Parts: sequence; structure tokens; C-alpha cells
Amino acid sequence: MVELTGQESYLGELYSRNPPDSLARLAGKTVAIAGAGGLGSNIAVSLLRAGVQRLIIADFDRVELSNLNRQYYFSDQVGHLKVEALAENLLRINPYAELVVHPVEITSGNLVALLGGADILVEAFDGAAAKAMAVRAWLGSFPDRYVITGSGLAGFGQSASLVTTVRGRLVICGDQQGNRIEELGLSATRLGIVAQLQANAALEILLSGTMTGYPG
Repeated sequence: MVELTGQESYLGELYSRNPPDSLARLAGKTVAIAGAGGLGSNIAVSLLRAGVQRLIIADFDRVELSNLNRQYYFSDQVGHLKVEALAENLLRINPYAELVVHPVEITSGNLVALLGGADILVEAFDGAAAKAMAVRAWLGSFPDRYVITGSGLAGFGQSASLVTTVRGRLVICGDQQGNRIEELGLSATRLGIVAQLQANAALEILLSGTMTGYPG
């Protein structure tokens, strides 16, 4: 077990293998994640490990056993609020992380109030209507801030079809083939690729200020 010897020492060792100067450049940056399921929970973990230490996470749902095939939770957390369980898991990685969690359903009426303190919104909802709502609400209020959405992640295989496209301040990760979850199911492998594409896009924006060289 690692002995905690102070915040500076702990964080220095935790992030010692990250890209040079990235931790300093990420200081003060905040990412909001709308949804804490298969996409959102894995995005949160990856961003924290990449050095994003300020996260706002919203989800009203509770952990179910059927979530454990792809979501970043454990069997002893079944029945717990997802945002609280996820915060617990994140703090086991970085006990100094600044986490704000909202155990509520995000709507067009509360999205800006609850998530608007972030530099970037990462949309991680299940349904197409909720995804579209989040994109419209965010860009309608913050046209100069990026929103990153996942679209098309069901099934397994065909990873080459999972790509990142950029349309202004809207970033779309996935195969964009629509919602085929009922038909194809969900696997940690393919869903995980989309989650990492979303997290990687957020990191690129935070460190570079933009996304260039992607198809639109």
C-alpha cells in the first residue's frame, strides 16, 4: 500500500508518467460529464488519470448488477447512487480530486445551472433524445465551449468504424449508426473505445484549445 506523504508528493508520483507539463496546464480546468453509466463512468476515470482533477458529474440512476459488464462499479456498490459510487472510486485513485456530483436527472431546464461551471461538457447519456437535448442546451448557452457526444457504440468488433468527427464546437465519437443497443447489446470493449475517444477529445481540447485535422 502506498503511504500518503502529502498532496504534492502523492500527485507528483501519481502523474509522473503523464505527458510533460500537462498537469500544470490542466490546473483549474473543469469537465462536466452528463451521465455516469458505461460511457460516463469510464470517461471520468480516464480524465482523472490523465490529470483532470476537477469534475462535475450528474446522473440520477443507481448501480445495477447488469451494469458491471461495462461500467466502472463493483458488486458491493449495487444499489448505490451512481454518482456517489463513482466519486468513491475516483477518490481511491486521487484522494485530492475536486468532485461535484448531482444525483438528479439532467434536463434542458437544469443543465446550464448544474453543469455550466465546466470548460467542456462530455455527454454520456443512453438515449438519442437526451443526447440531442444536452447538445442543444449546451451550445445554445455556451456557443464557444465544446460539447463531446457519443453516437453509435453497440455490439462488438469493427473498431475502425469508431471515429471522431468535429463540427464546429460539436465533437462526435462513435460510428454514428444510431441506437442499435436492443439489437446488438453492449460490450465493454466497443463501448470502452468510444469512452476513450471522448476522454481523449476532452484532453486534447483542454491542452491544445482546439481540435484540428479531424473529419467534419
